[in-house]
Amino acid sequence: MDITRRNALKIIGATPVAAGIGLTDQSAEAQAHQHPTTAKPAAAGRKGAYKPKFFTAHEWATVALLSNIVIPKDDRSGSATDAGVPEFIDFMMVDRPGGQVPMRGGLRWLDAESNTRFGKTFIEITDEQRTALVDDIAYPRKASPEFSHGVAFFSRFRDAVATGFFTSKMGIADLQYMGNVPNPFWEGCPEACYTHLGVKKA
Repeated sequence: MDITRRNALKIIGATPVAAGIGLTDQSAEAQAHQHPTTAKPAAAGRKGAYKPKFFTAHEWATVALLSNIVIPKDDRSGSATDAGVPEFIDFMMVDRPGGQVPMRGGLRWLDAESNTRFGKTFIEITDEQRTALVDDIAYPRKASPEFSHGVAFFSRFRDAVATGFFTSKMGIADLQYMGNVPNPFWEGCPEACYTHLGVKKA
């Protein structure tokens, strides 16, 4: 599936844009908590896994699965769950309760649509069936009006995953972000940059 691959998410994840679930204007506490779990990522059902404070067990499994659809593991870095994104989203649901209804409603919509099409919940259907369902809600400009609720949910969810991933240690490494590192040997802009920009050094 070609939706929401990491290159597109870099743009989304550059700033906390998940306003739909209350991820903007984060408190200092929220920022400090964002990714304490990245050293030991928790997958649904794993022994000793993180215990969600907002999501039910079924919702938690759905969030983990859907997060990895948005950002799967590749040869560059781990998946959303490897980065602790579900834990981040769970924390934000508690820290920003205004996002709880849209999140829970969206997860229920996902299961309802899955049941309507395939007779099973989202986590029970096949990968191919999940792809078909997600494709219908991943492209707002192309989506059918009948999927408007699903589109709104997935857009918010995708933003939350991007925010969580690209502010994690793993996501920052994926972006190859070079900031927050002191450089005592700065010698000015390289000559090649001036040439590329067509300007002369002052």
